[in-house]
Amino acid sequence: MRAFTASCHCGAVKLTGRFDIDARKPARCTCSFCRRRQAGNISCQVEDLQVLQGASTLRLYQFGTHRAEHYFCGTCGIYTHHRRRSNPNEYGVNVGCIDGENPWDYEPMDWHEGILHPSDTAVLK
Repeated sequence: MRAFTASCHCGAVKLTGRFDIDARKPARCTCSFCRRRQAGNISCQVEDLQVLQGASTLRLYQFGTHRAEHYFCGTCGIYTHHRRRSNPNEYGVNVGCIDGENPWDYEPMDWHEGILHPSDTAVLK
């Protein structure tokens, strides 16, 4: 496990947490929202992430099934993290927000199937 700190662009939101960087390479999702956002993210367990500063500044965006919770800074607009619909026990943390991590060091990143996710296909029927 490795500890990390992360922040949005303006510094209003600060996070801390732990993740296994070796086992959890950053990845992207093909769903309509993630495809547009293009941010790679690293997984961590919900209990391993804390908002140190700016909880009241965070904004929540949900769509479709409203299972995933996408958080972004209400001041600068940067996506910091999201609670996964595929595994609500995990957060995906924007690797670009993690102090000392450079997203381009992980290219090419894997893409996870999100367009045909079982949670969404049930809604489409």
